[in-house]
Amino acid sequence: MARTRHILICSGKGGVGKTTLTANLGIALAKLGHKTVVLDADFGLRNLDLLLGLENRIIYTAQEVLAETCRLEQALVKHKQVPNLALLPAGNPRMLEWLKPDDMIKIAKLLGDQFEYILIDCPAGIEDGFKNAMAAAEEAIVVTTPEVSAVRDADRVIGLLNAHGIKPIQLVLNRVRPKMMLNNEMLPVSDVTDILALPLLGLVLEDEQVIISTNRGEPLTLNGTRSPAAVEYNNVARRLTGEEVPLIDPLKAGGGIRSKLGRLLQTKIF
Repeated sequence: MARTRHILICSGKGGVGKTTLTANLGIALAKLGHKTVVLDADFGLRNLDLLLGLENRIIYTAQEVLAETCRLEQALVKHKQVPNLALLPAGNPRMLEWLKPDDMIKIAKLLGDQFEYILIDCPAGIEDGFKNAMAAAEEAIVVTTPEVSAVRDADRVIGLLNAHGIKPIQLVLNRVRPKMMLNNEMLPVSDVTDILALPLLGLVLEDEQVIISTNRGEPLTLNGTRSPAAVEYNNVARRLTGEEVPLIDPLKAGGGIRSKLGRLLQTKIF
């Protein structure tokens, strides 16, 4: 088996799509043939099991693994439709009172014996939950939206990742709205990448199918849908494995006569 990659999926601001990316990326990597585990490190607000539709199959969690009251294999929840994917659920929120970085390192080491990819769904922010999750990671994907507050918070997270020697650190820009970018109502991609100084791993368009799939517990990458977000989640997985996949141009993705006319008028005015 290839060297295990311990990848932290994190954000500064909550609600930017970090857990949704983790679920979809985990399925996409597994469907590409890679043994993948998604580790829910958000012990305060565990949602990864819901997004994967696995909430009713949880018996043991990371808490019991650390307490040695169950074996790792007993706590892992394997996805019935994607055999290469497993979930290690978060434990009780009270774990936050005693969980330490060394505990996360121990879990990651146990998982590393079985999996090629360990995706660590990190709590938002820069508090103890983030620091614990970061201890188990070797590289990171920072998720943000093209909003000033989200980008500023992401910048703080990147500073901490750099200070702890996490690399590479890559960026996924989520919930991009081409029309708003065209009208200068949303930060352009170039501004975000300049501010954060990270390579762009993925650019995911705003897609109502994400909400629908989340509520159903069926990630978009599960059933082969070709919605814009699903296509890019799969592309992120392919890029992560080293495949060269071109990034979309969000302004061209806006499509339609109206968008083309808007660009033409902007060119003439400015």
